[in-house]
Amino acid sequence: MALESTTGISELNERSRQILREIVETYVQTGEPVGSRTISRKLGLGLSPASIRNVMADLQEAGLLFAPHTSAGRLPTEAGLRLFVNGILEVGGLSESDRSDIESICAGAGKSLEEGLAEATQALSGLSQCASLVLAPKTESPLKHIEFVKLNDSRALVVMVTESGTVENRVIELPLGIPPSALTEAGNYLTRRLAGRTLYEARAEITREIESHRTQLDNLASELVERGLARWSGGNLPQGYLIVRGQANLLDSVTAIEDLEKVRELFQLLEQRETLGRLLDLTQTADGVQIFIGADNKLFRNAGCSMIVAPFGNASEQIVGAIGVIGPTRMNYARIVPMVDYTSRVVSRLIG
Repeated sequence: MALESTTGISELNERSRQILREIVETYVQTGEPVGSRTISRKLGLGLSPASIRNVMADLQEAGLLFAPHTSAGRLPTEAGLRLFVNGILEVGGLSESDRSDIESICAGAGKSLEEGLAEATQALSGLSQCASLVLAPKTESPLKHIEFVKLNDSRALVVMVTESGTVENRVIELPLGIPPSALTEAGNYLTRRLAGRTLYEARAEITREIESHRTQLDNLASELVERGLARWSGGNLPQGYLIVRGQANLLDSVTAIEDLEKVRELFQLLEQRETLGRLLDLTQTADGVQIFIGADNKLFRNAGCSMIVAPFGNASEQIVGAIGVIGPTRMNYARIVPMVDYTSRVVSRLIG
């Protein structure tokens, strides 16, 4: 593939823009190289195939097109796709049917935050026929109660109830030889100290108390409290969790074995917690939808994918997460961009 082009949209004349647009739009539909005769028939500009080939040669020299084979057909490079998306793409409105589908699936009545976000991600995957993801915030609702329920000698269930009535459960590993009394003591201690506060507000103070031995907890209960706090607040890892849906959609769109392996590696990378911060960083200072094509972002560079992502906020209009779509570089940008934008707005209402 050609090196990334520095050609800007302002440097292309109208004829070149029309031909680039036709090549990209045809490529999005078919995935096949586009020839001059196809463009001549579709554009109806009275240009001969030879004239169109000359323009295509200029676009190729500028790094916007490349020839995958010795045939006359051309495909857009990542630079060509980027130029199309930034300067030529005409984004239409979302259909009433798509709006209705997103609204109904994301309706938050009777659902936890995580359930609502998971369904929003599933809806976006189904409508776009791509993989979709959401980087979701941890709950920031103040806590009302926490307790530890022993499952066996090595594991316990942590049950947390927030003031808003949300109940969340997580399983933690127990220190060796911990007695039932330590579970009760740890739960009572955390309930007293966390009531009316979020985990993030209380964690630093509790950790300091444990380290300076100013609490009455015995050693085993102290270790349990530390493990519970670390499990719930994610330790030093980025806050939040990642939901990915529709991986099969992206895998089905890949035919080359080497590309398939790159996409599989991408999903393995997405499962690693350190990628959460990177994904949120993509949208932390953003206003609206962002589009990353191939090498635009390190995370997707090797997979040859594009990502369309938009931030969502809480009631205070602070960005707390991001939702988007991962697909082949020839995804239907004109349809998916407004879809991601609208879903992010619906999710913001859900969070609020």
